[in-house]
Amino acid sequence: MKSTMQETPLLISTLLEFGTTAYADSEVITWTDSGPRTTTYAELGQLSAQLANALRGLGIEGDKRVGTFMWNNAEHLAAYLAVPSMGAVLHALNIRLFPEQLVYVTNHGGSEVVLVDDTLAEPFGKLLPHLPAVKHVIVNGPIPDALRDNLAQHAQVHDWATLLDGQPTTFNWVRDLNENDASSLCYTSGTTGNPKGVAYSHRSNYLHAMAGSGTFHWSAADKLLVVVPLFHANAWGFPYMAMLSGSSLVMPGRYLQAEPLATMIQQLQITGGAGVPTIWSDLLRYFTEHEEADASTVKRLIVGGSAAPESMMRRYQDDLGIEIIHAWGMTETSPMGSVAIPPPGLEEGSDEYWRYRSSQGRLLASFEGRIIGPDGLVQPQDGVSVGELEIRGPWIAASYLTNEGDAPADIEDRASRFGEGGWFRTGDVGALSADRFLKLTDRSKDVIKSGGEWISSVDLENLIMSHPDVVEASVVNIPDEKWGERPLATVVIKEGSTTTSADLRKHLAGKVAHWQLPERWAVIDEVPKTSVGKFDKKRLRERYAAGDLHIEQPTD
Repeated sequence: MKSTMQETPLLISTLLEFGTTAYADSEVITWTDSGPRTTTYAELGQLSAQLANALRGLGIEGDKRVGTFMWNNAEHLAAYLAVPSMGAVLHALNIRLFPEQLVYVTNHGGSEVVLVDDTLAEPFGKLLPHLPAVKHVIVNGPIPDALRDNLAQHAQVHDWATLLDGQPTTFNWVRDLNENDASSLCYTSGTTGNPKGVAYSHRSNYLHAMAGSGTFHWSAADKLLVVVPLFHANAWGFPYMAMLSGSSLVMPGRYLQAEPLATMIQQLQITGGAGVPTIWSDLLRYFTEHEEADASTVKRLIVGGSAAPESMMRRYQDDLGIEIIHAWGMTETSPMGSVAIPPPGLEEGSDEYWRYRSSQGRLLASFEGRIIGPDGLVQPQDGVSVGELEIRGPWIAASYLTNEGDAPADIEDRASRFGEGGWFRTGDVGALSADRFLKLTDRSKDVIKSGGEWISSVDLENLIMSHPDVVEASVVNIPDEKWGERPLATVVIKEGSTTTSADLRKHLAGKVAHWQLPERWAVIDEVPKTSVGKFDKKRLRERYAAGDLHIEQPTD
């Protein structure tokens, strides 16, 4: 028996029209050299229409690709809304990728038009000679004539304001799209091999936005600081969630340091936000060192990209009254997959309460997960049995983007992540509980296999970073003749501190089994990061292999 319900497709244009009319007075606030620049959602809708009309004039028809090389600002948000709503495909380019990776993903994605912020025009100009498909570059803001002439050698260059001036403020958004058509492209950060492309659909983004809005309960009363880049996996869904919730969005542009972020929080009365642990860690230090800085309006900050140390989460809550909420996901999951909001009734501050808070959270509705042990068998959901996490659901990739001419080895590597029954192999190692809470202990490539036992590098990192004199810590697996692998702890010590590696080893003693204690330590200036702010353990292992680390071996 078929239902009697209408079959209205789930499209980004529906989100655009709802958000910019129902919440016409909500705002997107862009931080600039001279402070905040405000655009209402009603004006955002008009700007989106002007951009769509301009892109039509440049030949963007059907599912042609439009790239962005931009910071978080109102213009980038307009592209997020306009490009999919006109039937084209948005490709937000990760400005932090290595140049050769940027060339690869831009060519692989096939963008013909790229929107570029003025402050990023120079680095983009160095890529442009290697991007033959790019016909038009639209620059948001003024650039020197010499730079414009350099860009013009390889593509037609347009000024954003001039191109949009006089364009109609309405657009006949495409209605005959299939909700499973691609709306946007996103590529993994490419820590191994070339980055892998995921083509999100209108449907997947719509359902993801609904799930996020229902989980976080943002509303039009909220003002959210979106530090997570728009070029990083849909900015964790905030552009589309905001269209459903009416929450105002604060876009920090290129001002991602603690001091300007603290100024935004105080001046604009931010209530929430989203970012990676390193951003929130720097901000916590700033608020700790500047008593005059006021964060009293902030209720909750979302952290993702990598696990946040429990010690940092506790300090935010105890010192500033701010909840740090873990969310987990991947490029392949649009990206949100779980959120660590503990069950009701737990005593705040209890061990059980923090066990839930420090986990990756409960898998969202319609999101299936299972744990596959080393023997290839499905493990029980008892919160203890460990293995690789496999997932499937309506906003999880079913495959990676493959183009004609891709190397067979690349195609085979991409296909290997997807198993029978639609299960996606995440590469994350952890456990699932009966109430669907996920606790990750490592990436499969980073877990330390020592003497036949597994050691969690993440657990060691969090315990090391709980020491008050440690700024950052990353633990990697290194070869060991006797045990196969052993942990190497690399740490960044607070300036002026006299803490030693021997002190840190003593700090760990009693918190983990003695055989899990790292014998080798290295004090470094900074933990290297990937393009999305995660610890780059591959580079640390390379530095160790090259003898580029001063290794200390403290004794008990």
